[in-house]
Amino acid sequence: MDTMIQARELSGWLTDLRREIHLRPGLDFDLEETALLVERELEKMGIPFRRHAGTGIAGRIEGNSKGPTVLLRADMDGLPVKELTGRPYSSEIPGVMHACGHDGHTACLLGAAKLLNSAKGSLEGDILLVFQPAEETSGGAKPMIDDGLLDSGRPLAALGLHVNPNLKVGTVGINPGKTMAASDMFDLAIRGEGCHGAEPHRGVDAVAIACQTVTALQQIVSRRTDPVESAVLTVGSIHGGNGRNVVASEVRLEGIIRTVDRDLRKKLREETAKMAVELPQAMGGEADITFVQGYPPLINDRRVCSAVSLSARSILGDGSVIPMDNPSMGVDDFAYFAELCPSCYFMLGVGNGGKGISAPLHSPYFDLDESALPIGAAILAKSAATLLKEGLTDRMP
Repeated sequence: MDTMIQARELSGWLTDLRREIHLRPGLDFDLEETALLVERELEKMGIPFRRHAGTGIAGRIEGNSKGPTVLLRADMDGLPVKELTGRPYSSEIPGVMHACGHDGHTACLLGAAKLLNSAKGSLEGDILLVFQPAEETSGGAKPMIDDGLLDSGRPLAALGLHVNPNLKVGTVGINPGKTMAASDMFDLAIRGEGCHGAEPHRGVDAVAIACQTVTALQQIVSRRTDPVESAVLTVGSIHGGNGRNVVASEVRLEGIIRTVDRDLRKKLREETAKMAVELPQAMGGEADITFVQGYPPLINDRRVCSAVSLSARSILGDGSVIPMDNPSMGVDDFAYFAELCPSCYFMLGVGNGGKGISAPLHSPYFDLDESALPIGAAILAKSAATLLKEGLTDRMP
């Protein structure tokens, strides 16, 4: 099939779908309107589907043979952001908008579903369509997996895309290795002994200890981590004290750690815990730290990226694939799929300065060039069909 020609014929439908989703965004797992829209479209195509983890949806396109399965994923949730674009299709939900482009992701996957379903007689295996909730919050990928999403067997490969306003429409970005960071969050409580602010020697100043602790924690990345490794440690919240003339007895801090290497992730957690407890103790105080483990690092498979790269070049021409050598310190729970099977998570260019479409992700002014929607659908469809036909091969330039 000439995938791009067929995809361009879907342009109007894809735009309408994206705008319908954009008008009525939801947060976290509260995505019933979007889920019903997805089910409506899958039903029209005759693609069987079922729910997982509440509002997650999995559809399956069966090919003409008992070959492998390729998983295609789109996240569906919005963000708690008040939209300021002024577009006629702006969000109707107060304080909620699709500021990260997940409406576009969902439209692209529905487009890919239509393309692949029309060609299922030539597919040498099955397509598993995954419409996932809660990427922006606690994560919907793992709950869907835990709810039996992959009980029929692990896929040969998984594909996911993310819109990127820093790339112009008509291009894609691919990193064939470490692509996005792992996320860990920590809560630190430092306790001292309160007293009069004019007599600090009679107590233990938790604020002074906290200041020293924040400075020391920064040394873990700047002086105890290889400079060529990617790592971030940020203390983003600090609260303590009740009055200007009272030495604080307790300070609470919240922070994050981001890494792209599994071993470094473990090392930084251990060193953060050691520093955060032992330094306050050395200064006469006490401390407790707790961690919440977030998403794992997202590591692409070179062979799957090869299929996506070749498909994109055949659709968009030479020069359309932008190498993305450096990992992003952002996170995405597509990483759970990438841990289970070879995967490629790639960037779809949606920027267009000529149309004034350049606002960053998570901005209240974010929008995307909708001419990218058929491109995303076509690349997903062609890459999936290629993987089913040719398997996992490395032909990256």
